[in-house]
Amino acid sequence: MNKYELVVVLNGSLEDDERSAVMERLSKYVTRFGGNVVSVDDWGKKKLAYEIQKMSEGFYSIINFEAPATAPAEIERRVRIMEQVIRFLIVKQEA
Repeated sequence: MNKYELVVVLNGSLEDDERSAVMERLSKYVTRFGGNVVSVDDWGKKKLAYEIQKMSEGFYSIINFEAPATAPAEIERRVRIMEQVIRFLIVKQEA
C-alpha cells in the first residue's frame, strides 16, 4: 500500500450539507478501490489565486489515504467528472 494525498478545491457556493456529501463520496471512492482514508483535513473557504469558472473562492480539503498503485487513476477518473470539484491533485507521498 502506498500513501497518497488528494487535494480538492470545491465550488465556493456549496452549502455545508452539499460539501459534506461530496467529501463523503470522495472517501467512498478511496475505499471502493481498495484503500483506506487516514485523515481528512478541511481548510475551509479560501480566496483562489485566480478566477476559475468565474469563481474567486473555493473550499479546500486534503484527504490522506493509503491505497494500491492502481487506485489513484481510478479515483481521478471519478473526480474529474464531479461538477462540484473545480480543481484537484493526487500526489504520492514519500515513504
